[in-house]
Amino acid sequence: MTASQRRSTWPTPVAVTAHLVVALLTVIILVGVRHLGADLWQIFASAGAAGLLHAGVVVADRRPWAGYAIGALAMLVLVTMPQLGWSPSMLPSAVCFPLMLWRLTGLVPVRSSAVALAVAALGIVLTELVAWARLPPDTPGWTPLVEGGLLMLVVGGVWLAALLVRRRYETRQRAESERLAAAVADERAGIRRDLHDVIAHTVTVMVARIEAAAVTTADPATRHELGDIAEAGRDAHQGLRAMLATSAPRAGSRPGEVPISLDALPDLVASAASPLHAVTFAEVGERRPLSLSAEVAAVRTVQEGITNALRHLEPPVEVTVRLRWTPAEVMVEVRDDGGRALRDGGGQGTGLMGIEERVRTAGGTLSVDDGDDGWVLRARLPTKEGHDPAATESLHRAP
Repeated sequence: MTASQRRSTWPTPVAVTAHLVVALLTVIILVGVRHLGADLWQIFASAGAAGLLHAGVVVADRRPWAGYAIGALAMLVLVTMPQLGWSPSMLPSAVCFPLMLWRLTGLVPVRSSAVALAVAALGIVLTELVAWARLPPDTPGWTPLVEGGLLMLVVGGVWLAALLVRRRYETRQRAESERLAAAVADERAGIRRDLHDVIAHTVTVMVARIEAAAVTTADPATRHELGDIAEAGRDAHQGLRAMLATSAPRAGSRPGEVPISLDALPDLVASAASPLHAVTFAEVGERRPLSLSAEVAAVRTVQEGITNALRHLEPPVEVTVRLRWTPAEVMVEVRDDGGRALRDGGGQGTGLMGIEERVRTAGGTLSVDDGDDGWVLRARLPTKEGHDPAATESLHRAP
């Protein structure tokens, strides 16, 4: 049981005020009983039991079973204490006992709280037996039964209400835990996608440039060494994909990471070019504002398209990146010429799946076409004007 679970459910000012009011009422009643002829030891014993009840409430806030035991002992004293003219345990301080039952039921297992309820029920039976034995001759014998039934309803109602409150709290806690777990899972999935997009692209470009250098060098030893380095880079990339399939470490910004901005696309394309990899960029139409999710999806689509072309195709390779703008959408297209041959790419990675999810989240569509003349990765993403129903309707009505 955690410390937060042990904290009081009653605000301190309210609890202190309630204690004072109930204690004052108890004192007034005991003074009246004294004037009716009760012995002084009875008054002190009853006052001591009332004090134990108030102390039990305070203890139950941290140690529910200990507080409940103190309250049960105090109630036993009141039950066995000879009183004048009314049932035992009817002092105002006796309301502390149901409060202790409430607190106990909210913290301990249900079966244990049922034991506490049984103790309370046994105490009510004992109370009414004592009251029945002390009934004045002119009092009907059924009055203890009625009083005992009412007390049973009060105690049972307190127990059931505490269970309902506890169940509702636990349901809220489970829902909150599930929500947090889902948020963490989504965050980790996003981190995996970002790691794949950033690191895989960088490693692929490095390998492609090393291979280009190996082809253009005249020294056989250097060519062999560069080929080994390129092969090691491909192995590292495969290991990275395997690692990202099972883990998602947090990562902040790293040197060389592609900024999430359309302004970074020319530099992204230029960094991928080499003597054996002709990567070009063209933008047609007037650029329109995009939402943040659409801009991220556009950049990651270009990055993934270039990465796949350099990784899966034997050079020389030509890759064309093109952005076509209309008022309602931007079409991002990454097209390659198929290269000299197709590499053995191994199993399917997470790149395209992550890009498809990003594009769909941004309100767009993604298509991948595999033709005889190469691959075409095409994403259609709405502009902010395209998301505006009024603007879209006016565009459709325009001649």
